[in-house]
Amino acid sequence: MSPRPPATFAAVRRRAGFTLLEILLSLALVALMLVALNTFVFSMGELWGKNTDIRLFEQHVRAVTRALDRELRAATLPPAARANASPVAPQEIRPGGGVTDTLLTFELPAGTRLISWPGPALPEVVCSLQARQNEGLILLWHSRLEPRFDADSPRETILTPFVTAIAYDYYDPALFRWTTETAVKKDNSGKYTAPQRLRLKFAYGAFTRETVVNLGNTPQGLPNF
Repeated sequence: MSPRPPATFAAVRRRAGFTLLEILLSLALVALMLVALNTFVFSMGELWGKNTDIRLFEQHVRAVTRALDRELRAATLPPAARANASPVAPQEIRPGGGVTDTLLTFELPAGTRLISWPGPALPEVVCSLQARQNEGLILLWHSRLEPRFDADSPRETILTPFVTAIAYDYYDPALFRWTTETAVKKDNSGKYTAPQRLRLKFAYGAFTRETVVNLGNTPQGLPNF
């Protein structure tokens, strides 16, 4: 057999390059891909932006609930917790407005990062929680070491402006059931009783959320948390 003749220069050049039609088709495909990617990115950005308010609101609700849960857990541990006593219990508190109210109260021996002292920080901080219309969840606090602890009203810090109400969960060990009260409940002797759980109702525009915080005042036979 005779050897195949070498390819001509024109044939090699045709095999090594692209035709104008191939280049145009490639550019058209790339353009279509860029348009599709651009449409996808903008549509995702639009969807993400529409849900910004609800995402931020839910993040705020989780952050406030975790912070409050952390402080209440600290109040239920020694040395704050005392034998034969509820670490988080109703107590009559006189806010700055002068009207005494029965509020859920607890003590933090080491203080809390939720407050800012006007002077040097003090330990043995007594805290109370109050929900006010158009104000939110208020933390009332002062230290037992302050000279006018019994005379002056506690200071106030707004924990969140989005809490619209507080409710209290009580467990009945005789009936094995939970009940939710809008106010602190009294026993048969007329004394206020400590709830086992705290319910916080958040609202922002049309968005509402409800979270539950355990208080550590659990009847015998139930875990604290």
